Formats: sequence, C-alpha cells, structure tokens
Amino acid sequence: MKIIIIGMGVQGNKRLAIAKEDVVGTVDPFKEAAYKTVYDVPLDLFDSAILCIQDDLKIELITYLLNNKKNIMVEKPVFAVSSMQIEELQRLAKHNNVTCYTAYNHRFEPNFIKMKEFIDNNVLGKIYTVRMFYGNGTARLVRDSKWRDQGAGVLPDLGSHLLDTLEFWFDTKFDGFKIISATKNENKSYDNVVFGKLESPNIMLETSLLSWRNHFSADIYGEHGSAHITSLCKWGPSKFIHRKRIIPSGRPVENSNEIISDDPTWKEEYSFFKAMIKNKESNLNTDIWINNILNELIREL
Repeated sequence: MKIIIIGMGVQGNKRLAIAKEDVVGTVDPFKEAAYKTVYDVPLDLFDSAILCIQDDLKIELITYLLNNKKNIMVEKPVFAVSSMQIEELQRLAKHNNVTCYTAYNHRFEPNFIKMKEFIDNNVLGKIYTVRMFYGNGTARLVRDSKWRDQGAGVLPDLGSHLLDTLEFWFDTKFDGFKIISATKNENKSYDNVVFGKLESPNIMLETSLLSWRNHFSADIYGEHGSAHITSLCKWGPSKFIHRKRIIPSGRPVENSNEIISDDPTWKEEYSFFKAMIKNKESNLNTDIWINNILNELIREL
C-alpha cells in the first residue's frame, strides 16, 4: 500500500503518525510537505490517498482521485449542495473498483461499540429517547481560521458525527429532524445548534463550540433501563453506565465501567480502511443520508 496524505493540519498529522510506514508523499500548499497540490504528485507514486482538507475542496479532489483509480479515505463530512454529487462519487468508485471511505473514527470508540452491542442485543428493550451532546471549545480557533467560520458552522462539523453515530448504533437512517435552536454567540457561523426529532424514538442532538472542556455524552432510555456514555477516550476517562430498571419503581441496578486509555480510534480505523480496500467496499450510502439531513436542516436556519 502506497499512500499520500493531502492536508497537513491537525488531522493530517494524526493520520501520518498511524500510516507513516505506508506514506510515500504529503501534500499541502501552505505547510511543509513534499508537494503543493495533488496534481503535482506522479500518479504512479501512490495507490491510495487520505484527504484532510476543507469541505468545499472535497468533491473536486475525490473525483480526480477516483477517476485515476485511487482508494480514498476522506475526513468527514463529505458535504455537497446536492446528494447527486455524492451518488456520482459512489458510481465512480464502483466503476473503477476502488474504495471511497469517509472517516468517522468515533465508531471505533470502545464504549460506542459497547452501546451498539446493547442495542443490537435488545438489552434496553424498546428505545424511548436518545440524547447526545458533542462539544468542544474551538469557537475562537474557528473564528480566526481563514476558511472555517462560514456557512452552518458547527452543524455539519459535529452534527455529522452524531448522525453517523445514530446510524452505527441503530443501523437505521432516521428522518424527520428539525432545528430546535441555532445561535451565533462568538462566531459569524453557528457555534451552538440543537436539532432532533419528536417521533418515537425521541432524539435530541446538541453540537457546540462553546464547551470549554471538550465533552461528549449520550443517554439512551428504554423499557428495560438506560445506558449512558460520558466522554471519549481522547478526552478520558470514558465511562459506560448501564442502569437496569426496577418495576414498578425503585433505584435501578447500576453497573459502570471506566476506560482510561489513549485514543485507539485512529489505529483501528486505519486497519478498517485497509480491510475495505481489500474487499473493494465504500460507505457513501451513509454520506448520502447525512448530506440529505444536513441540507434539510440548513434550509431551516
């Protein structure tokens, strides 16, 4: 496997640290890299690419790489004005027998995997409500960026993670989402957005750039009890709590497990990407769904 990494910012350097033995070149017009643009890279140098670039460049570069039969991992989200653009990427990947994989590394969080197992095994019974919060304290960094403080802001950035998590946990592409609140507190773009759906199961999702301590939480309530996640491994410790309901009422039986670990998701996801290449698979169906939901929500802003 011979990989190039396009975009040598924070994400690009994280990917480089994991994939370094396979990396044959780096690309960035502004930072130290072997090439300024992907078009400068000889096509016979590499067979795969990792894209860590701004959203408005993704469709063009993915199209170029797929047309040249290169496997791709691209940082989320693959966002387009029309989902037909993503459908065309899907067609190109299949036609050229290559992989186009959008990276949602939280799928490899140990407690996310455990939550999926609980749901798949019906431990909680019928699900009534789902609540998730994903926040960081990057409002000022976004404001000072040359390109990030625009459009819908935090909604596609962190909201795409929460939508992908829903699809991962429930293996369902929900619809009916509406904006609950959207505010611009410190940024020109939205830095706090709450959205959800009221039909069963009730889902409420909050994204924020105003959480001065980076934080994730999930609370799922069902007929047999509830399950809760507090924090991610990278912000650690990450805790999983299961509360078994007492009927007709009473203090639930509670089991909790705390993980103190370095972030395992980057390495696990890179291994998963390699497996997808071997199997000639892509995951753009999820991107099409996420893109449709985000575009519907953005029209409400």
